[in-house]
Amino acid sequence: MVKKMEKKYIPLASFFSEASQNELTLTYTVIENIVGQQLPNAAYLNNSWWKKTKPPATHFLAWVNSDYTVKDIELGRSVTFIKVSEAIEIGLSSAKPKNILIIRPVDLDDARAIINLHQDIDAESDFMIFGKDERKMSVQLIRKRIGEWKKSKNSGMFVGILNGEFAGFVALISGPSSRTNHRASLVIGVRKAFYGHGVGTSLMNKADVWAQEVGITRLELTVVEKNERAITLYKKMGYTIEGTRSNSLLIDGEYVNELYMGKNIIE
Repeated sequence: MVKKMEKKYIPLASFFSEASQNELTLTYTVIENIVGQQLPNAAYLNNSWWKKTKPPATHFLAWVNSDYTVKDIELGRSVTFIKVSEAIEIGLSSAKPKNILIIRPVDLDDARAIINLHQDIDAESDFMIFGKDERKMSVQLIRKRIGEWKKSKNSGMFVGILNGEFAGFVALISGPSSRTNHRASLVIGVRKAFYGHGVGTSLMNKADVWAQEVGITRLELTVVEKNERAITLYKKMGYTIEGTRSNSLLIDGEYVNELYMGKNIIE
């Protein structure tokens, strides 16, 4: 059997490797959120695409390698997977589902979801640069930006997908000169519905790992002085307060200070 699957299905393979339940149903939207791309037309038109278990196709390895098989298909709507290991025989069928967080690079097909993610976070928080409905974005603009990130060696964006839903993002922006390519500004946002699930911590851990992989040795960010939740997270991740930008934002008629925070990640 072919041992390697198409690169785009690796996040889906990661999802199944973390799954604990013996049966789970995933909508097409959830699967596409995890993968970061639209499923091929064959997945919408033919049950056989899901039932394949032989080369040259390799997408099925995403679930087969974690001992899942396809039980039921509602074309264009959902797919039900069932685990075929001995776990079913020893009474683990009642295993509680656990939250599965997939962190992957942003892809072009994520543009609309990224817009919705930004809009929700802006509307939910009093600590973002943009207020509700102030951020002007288009799918074309976001796709262009994503394309630039995908080509960049030391700037990028990652999305956190929790149980198939867009939960948050982290972006790292480096440059613009050779003298500043070793540092990156970090921007992070998490939907309020996903607070308390470790999304922010996981995204920042991913930022650290990726930064070291591409040669970034310093990370910087700014945070509203009153955003105690975020400041606690950043300190936990090793950031220290390096200065204050007084009256840097005007929120609801009140001047607000921002803190400069940073950390060096030289090994």
